Amino acid sequence: MAVVGAFMVPHPPMIVPEVGRGSEKQITETIQAYEKVAEEIRALAPETIIITSPHSIMYGDYFHISPGRGAEGDFGKFGAPVVRFSETYDEELVDAVCSMATRDGFPAGTLGEKDKRLDHGTMVPLWFIRRKYQEGRIVRIGLSGLPFTEHYRFGQMIREAVELLDRRVVFVASGDLSHKLQEYGPYGFAPEGPVYDERIMDVAGRAAFRELLEFDESFCDKASECGHRSFVIMAGALDGMSLEVEKLSHQDVTGVGYGICTFHPAGKDPERHFLQQHLTSLRDRLAKERASSDAYVQLARQALEYYTENGSPMRLPQDVPEDMLRNRAGVFVSIHKHGKLRGCIGTIAPTESCIAREIMQNAISAAARDPRFSPITEDELEWLEIHVDVLGVPEPVDSMKELDVKRYGVIVSCGSRRGLLLPDLDGVDTVEQQVDIARRKGGIREGEKISLQRFEVVRHMVSK
Repeated sequence: MAVVGAFMVPHPPMIVPEVGRGSEKQITETIQAYEKVAEEIRALAPETIIITSPHSIMYGDYFHISPGRGAEGDFGKFGAPVVRFSETYDEELVDAVCSMATRDGFPAGTLGEKDKRLDHGTMVPLWFIRRKYQEGRIVRIGLSGLPFTEHYRFGQMIREAVELLDRRVVFVASGDLSHKLQEYGPYGFAPEGPVYDERIMDVAGRAAFRELLEFDESFCDKASECGHRSFVIMAGALDGMSLEVEKLSHQDVTGVGYGICTFHPAGKDPERHFLQQHLTSLRDRLAKERASSDAYVQLARQALEYYTENGSPMRLPQDVPEDMLRNRAGVFVSIHKHGKLRGCIGTIAPTESCIAREIMQNAISAAARDPRFSPITEDELEWLEIHVDVLGVPEPVDSMKELDVKRYGVIVSCGSRRGLLLPDLDGVDTVEQQVDIARRKGGIREGEKISLQRFEVVRHMVSK
């Protein structure tokens, strides 16, 4: 057996009548679609229901799978403690997934459980399912802060474990869409919100799962989406399969998007190995970008690659442009992998004899000494995108009115403590945000007296 059906569903607690107390009538279309999902699951009669939930335990660099024999939960925190669940876990399938993760050195397992109770991202789907179908154990899986590619890979691993054990499984990808669709909603409005909802429903309605991997993570953050990573794991579990798709509903009446789609496998399709296609395309793009990088980015890449492969710094190349040898400046080197920051280290003022040496030193530090990340390994090198920012001389300013989040970086100081933030960063849209982040980076408490400096940068990166 294998994954015999998959379902993209939301999890608003208000949809449960004991919680909504009448307000659930606003989303009748979603309720009707959910009822159809539950009917389809009953007809499929799965042995196991796998549920991925954004509200289960989540780590930045690890996928948590709920351990043990089972768990209980209720809607007490939403004012309805009488709505209770007691679920049994498929321990054998959990063990199989964990064994495969260990085999592949993949960051997934049952470690780090902080709260055993079922979360509402799991219980809302179960509320509909268990009214129609009481059989079958569950596997509850949390998301992570890792790139979308790793979520897809995890889905592939889950499917492999399902097939190894010959399980009959349905996959429930729990997740709301954008939380910023209306000004009157609980999270307000962002222009990215409606765009995300329209795009994700189009992608899901066509089962065009490669496009799930191509969403920009900054765009997703601004849309305040909830379920994207859940949907990507589901897509991985359906990799290489032809699908019969039905888009059942999409509602936006509360300021939060609720979308429901069903996916039924209909045989193998060699054209639907989307992670492989995505990585091949990405590899080609990055190779072209490396070839077209300017001397600043090329030097940073050479320095970090040489250090990663040899464990020692390289000598200064002889073909470095004269301006990089003649001038001195502070430099920041930023490294990204699959759209996620992988390392960033810099100097506010020059510490080396020239810009070239400053770049080399900070490239090595960003790759191997950023305390937020493990050192970069050789197998990661081809996937790295590198930016080099050369800082201008900082100048003091009297107030935030003299700052510009797109043009100037900022240095916030209080005594010997200093925090710096570069200009024109994704997700940093206001001067207030910029100063607050720099303050916190410097360990400066809110309310302490601060001084401000601004600086311009010359950013060296490959144009997209």
